[in-house]
Amino acid sequence: MSVVRCDQTDAWKALQAHYDASGRQFDLRAAFASDAGRFDHFAIEAPGVFADLSKNRWDASTRALLTGLAAECGLEARRDAMFAGEPINLTEGRAVLHTALRAPSNAPPVSAVTDAAIGEVHSVLDPLLAYAERVRAQAGTQFTDVLNIGIGGSDLGPQMAVIALQEFAHPQLRFHFVSNVDGHDIAPVLARLDANKTLVIVASKTFTTQETLANANVAREWFTANGGTDVATHFVGVTTNIEAAAKFGITTTFGFWDWVGGRYSLWSAIGLSIAIAIGADGFKEFLAGAHAMDEHFRTAPLARNLPVQLALIDVWYRNFHGFTSRSVAPYHQGLKRFPAYLQQLEMESNGKRVDVDGRAVPFATSPVVWGEPGTNGQHAYFQMLHQGTDVVPVEFIAVKRPAAGHDGAYADLHVKLLANCLAQSQALMQGKAPAEAAQESPPTASRTIAREVIAEHRAFPGNRPSTTLVLDALTPRTLGSLIALYEHRVFCSGALWGINSFDQWGVELGKALCNALLPRLASGATDGLDSSTAGLLTRLK
Repeated sequence: MSVVRCDQTDAWKALQAHYDASGRQFDLRAAFASDAGRFDHFAIEAPGVFADLSKNRWDASTRALLTGLAAECGLEARRDAMFAGEPINLTEGRAVLHTALRAPSNAPPVSAVTDAAIGEVHSVLDPLLAYAERVRAQAGTQFTDVLNIGIGGSDLGPQMAVIALQEFAHPQLRFHFVSNVDGHDIAPVLARLDANKTLVIVASKTFTTQETLANANVAREWFTANGGTDVATHFVGVTTNIEAAAKFGITTTFGFWDWVGGRYSLWSAIGLSIAIAIGADGFKEFLAGAHAMDEHFRTAPLARNLPVQLALIDVWYRNFHGFTSRSVAPYHQGLKRFPAYLQQLEMESNGKRVDVDGRAVPFATSPVVWGEPGTNGQHAYFQMLHQGTDVVPVEFIAVKRPAAGHDGAYADLHVKLLANCLAQSQALMQGKAPAEAAQESPPTASRTIAREVIAEHRAFPGNRPSTTLVLDALTPRTLGSLIALYEHRVFCSGALWGINSFDQWGVELGKALCNALLPRLASGATDGLDSSTAGLLTRLK
């Protein structure tokens, strides 16, 4: 289908003129002072997620121009093509159908392609959930621990979700995740497991992923060295390479399809650890939350479509304001791995320098995504957010209700957590003028320094933008909605930039060179290498 790149539209030119006229100097404090209803005007309710977009550097005119940009770029047609199963992953000639992974079996067909895909999904999902329930039925007796071995999307998504949904996990099962091809990752995990009570999930689509297979071999050696005899019972594969898995000793496998990118795969058999943790009903709720967000994205008008509006803010900040990164601060400890998950989702998807036609893009694409849970981040990097030279938009994620059983002292902790979340976004926006800081008494040790100097050190520029997303509670359903929201947001910004968000060729070169260097680390041969690589190889050998 035809792709209209954002910088080739009339709306882009209008946005540049708007930015030059008022966007560059936009002041959030003045915007709130002049519009008592600003919060309501810039709030969007989506399935499972409420978004406050009012603390962003935009007004109604900015929003209208950005929404016009989405329309002129044909974003709705691109979205519909994805849902219909058209091969929008052009460099690999593939459809992009992660939405089919969470569609119910009786979903109205969008196209013959998606209808067939949904049928295939449920032919795997049903036995996978049945297997998960069998494992859960043996919890505490046959199995006490589940070890997931994978990397990238086969690790980040399942690990993030299992940690986030700990409240719903089986109480007699412990979950562990190993990804790094480094003995310092797997060794301490294996040291605390009982081989005869551990289930090992080997997650590799092709069963050839170097890091995953290396760790799987270590796990199998550990298993047999510690009295394990039944590999077929204690190892399960998430792979399409049944033959390779069988040679390893695995007889139970669950597959998925080439239209599932790794970073979009936790909804598939890659989510086996999630299904074991929260059970079949919990996993269905997880899928249902994502499907609800899919339907919102597919049907809501652009102006009230949350993934679209978040992506438009991203374009506004990245390409007009020149902000290079975005910090994600979830104020819930269960979401501690969410920023890491988003790093792959966004930076692997949109870290591209050419458009779908192979032309160099003349503007910035993916921002750097980073963060830590609040309140830990406040005592680490928020200093830079408040008073540093770079403006970094912040994404706060707040959860209204804590986990069940969090009463008494725990309830007081949650109130403090929410107060901190609200205070940080307020402080970023409001700031503190030097004149206000000058009224405060300087520290005793600093009384030899002029008051106005101290005031400058204690002043906050403010006018620093943020978005706050609110979940009523962190449940399988709301987590599903939240993840799907970010998936569609990444798709939208990539579509506007005219890039392919669904390939990842940047991962390949280093892997190929690694394979070539492996025998050199054994032999010490450095012929034909650049002097740096040769010198380092010699040093490391």
